[in-house]
Amino acid sequence: MKRIFLFLATNIAVVLVLTVVLSALGVDKFLTSSGLNLPMLMVFSLVVGFTGSIISLLISKPMAKWSTGARVIESPSNSTELWLVDAVRKLSERAGIGMPEVAVFEGEPNAFATGAFKNSALVAVSTGLLQNMTREEVEAVLGHEVAHIANGDMVTMTLIQGVVNTFVVFLSRVVGYAVDRAISRGDNSSGPGVGYMVTVVVCQIVFGIAASIIVAWFSRHREFRADAGAAQLMGTPQPMMKALARLGGIEPSSLPQGLASLGINDKQGFMALFSSHPPIEDRIEALRSNAR
Repeated sequence: MKRIFLFLATNIAVVLVLTVVLSALGVDKFLTSSGLNLPMLMVFSLVVGFTGSIISLLISKPMAKWSTGARVIESPSNSTELWLVDAVRKLSERAGIGMPEVAVFEGEPNAFATGAFKNSALVAVSTGLLQNMTREEVEAVLGHEVAHIANGDMVTMTLIQGVVNTFVVFLSRVVGYAVDRAISRGDNSSGPGVGYMVTVVVCQIVFGIAASIIVAWFSRHREFRADAGAAQLMGTPQPMMKALARLGGIEPSSLPQGLASLGINDKQGFMALFSSHPPIEDRIEALRSNAR
C-alpha cells in the first residue's frame, strides 16, 4: 500500500504544480469561444506529458534509495561488499560507462538500476539475491543492470512515457470537447461544462491504461536486450541463463512502481500485457537461441 500511496501522491503533486504554473503562463488557454485551439492544446499536452516523466527521471536515484531503503556502499565493510563493488566496476569498464553507485537493500531476490545519466547511475541488489545465488549468477544479474545503463534504457523509457502521456492528455481533451459540444448542442458561450470535465477524467483513465500497455511492450523488448548485454559482458550466456532459471523459482521482491521496469524480475500473471518483463522461460530461450 505504501508504494501505491507514494505513486499516487507524486502524480497528484505534479498535476497540481503543473496546473498552477501553466495557468500563470496562460498555456492552458486552449478552450476559446471560437472552439478548440489545437496548437495551444498540443503545447499544453507536451508540457504536461514530458514534465512528469523528466522530473521522475531526475529524482530517480534519491527516490530509489529512499523508497527501497537501499544503503549505498561508500566503503565496503565485508568481503561480500568488496566483491560486489569490484564486480560492478569491472562490468562498467567493459560496458564503457562510468562507475555507478552500488547499493544493497533488504528483501527477497531482486535488483534494479536507475539514474538520469549513464556515468552517474545506481545499481542496487537485495540481500535475498546475494544470499540465494552463486557469485557467478549475481555477476550476471549485475551485468544485466549495467547493460540497462549502457543501453540508455532509463532515458529511453522516460521519452516513451512522455510521448504516450502527451497523446493521453491531448486526446482526452479533444474527446472531452466533442462530448461537451454534443451535450450543449454547440453552445460554447458559457465555456466548458460538466460533460467536458467528466469526459476528460474518464478518457485519461482509459487512455492511460492503453498507454501503459504500450510502455510495457517496449519494456519487455528492452529486457531481452539487457539479457543479451549481460551475456556479452560475461563472455557467455550460461551465467545469465542460470540466474534467470533460479529467479524463475523464487518470488521476486516488490519494487516501487517507478523502479519495477528496471528490475531483474517481475511477477507474471493474467495481466501479462501490463508486465514490464517477459516470462522467464522466454528470456532463457532467447539467450539459448542467440548462443546457437
